[in-house]
Amino acid sequence: MNKILKMILTVFILSEVFITNLSAKQNENKKEVSLETSYKSVKIEGLDIFYREAGSIDKPTLLLLHGFPTSSHMFRKLIPKLSEQYHVIAPDYPGYGNSSMPSVKEFDYTFDHMAIIVEKLLEKLSISKYSMYMMDYGAPVGFRIAASNPKNIQSLIIQNGNAYDEGINNNFWEPIKAYWLNKDAIDKGLNNAWWKNVKVAYKKESMSNKEALSFLLTQGATKWQYTNGVKDISKISPDAWLEDQRLLDRKGNKQIQLQMFYDYGSNPPLYKKWQKYFREYQPATLIVWGKNDEIFPSEGAYPYQRDLKDLELHFLDTGHFVLEEYSTKVANYIKTFLAKKVK
Repeated sequence: MNKILKMILTVFILSEVFITNLSAKQNENKKEVSLETSYKSVKIEGLDIFYREAGSIDKPTLLLLHGFPTSSHMFRKLIPKLSEQYHVIAPDYPGYGNSSMPSVKEFDYTFDHMAIIVEKLLEKLSISKYSMYMMDYGAPVGFRIAASNPKNIQSLIIQNGNAYDEGINNNFWEPIKAYWLNKDAIDKGLNNAWWKNVKVAYKKESMSNKEALSFLLTQGATKWQYTNGVKDISKISPDAWLEDQRLLDRKGNKQIQLQMFYDYGSNPPLYKKWQKYFREYQPATLIVWGKNDEIFPSEGAYPYQRDLKDLELHFLDTGHFVLEEYSTKVANYIKTFLAKKVK
């Protein structure tokens, strides 16, 4: 009888050990799956809106909003570095990346509309509290969302994204500002040091602003955005600008980008509204800025200090696309910042 009892006890103990090990293995596998980036899409306004997602939904959410001329692809190196501690979401706007690309006649390409699309995505995913990482175009999209839903915002992370007149008071923006006033403008703002180079390259003494801005959609300009001002060009993968260019070269995309250049003019009139949001709600804010960026130079970073009290500011020795060269450093800044500010 004692032998039988010992055998039963041994079998029971072994089964418990097996079940425990199996459960631990399943949990480990589940964790590994959640850390891996998933590639998904949902229907919003009849369009396929693509997004990258990683991390457990039980963790604090970080929304990543991309800039021009890229997509959520710009976050491909950052997402894996954050997914253990955070639930990360990175959508593509309509006309960008892997989201649907209706024509300018079929879709209202405005920053207002892009913000609405992102808000609808968050609603579909049942996300009501989140931090936002905003770069370039992501800033006016994100600030619209934050100003309209201030209680949803846990913190802000700003990377070469503008909310002040000082940030666009430079040679690069002169012909774009003229384009806001008149789409048929000729040679307006094109005779400064930056744009004269474009006219020389095209061998033209006179250009329409539309033609000049179309230069920003060429492979040479896209490569320039990624490589200008970087510390070590060997760290910049050609895959980044080649992928962006492939998408820019799609039929009908040029018209979309020109429309977005034009609608960027809707942003400066909202700067005071966004600045009021900063002062009233004082969101904890981390700024990581490529100090050699000629599109959004460092002059655009300093003014945030006027309105935000809980602000951490870092300048990095690189250009427009900070994450191409400093994804690990930025991820560490983000993790340290969010650990203090978001629970």
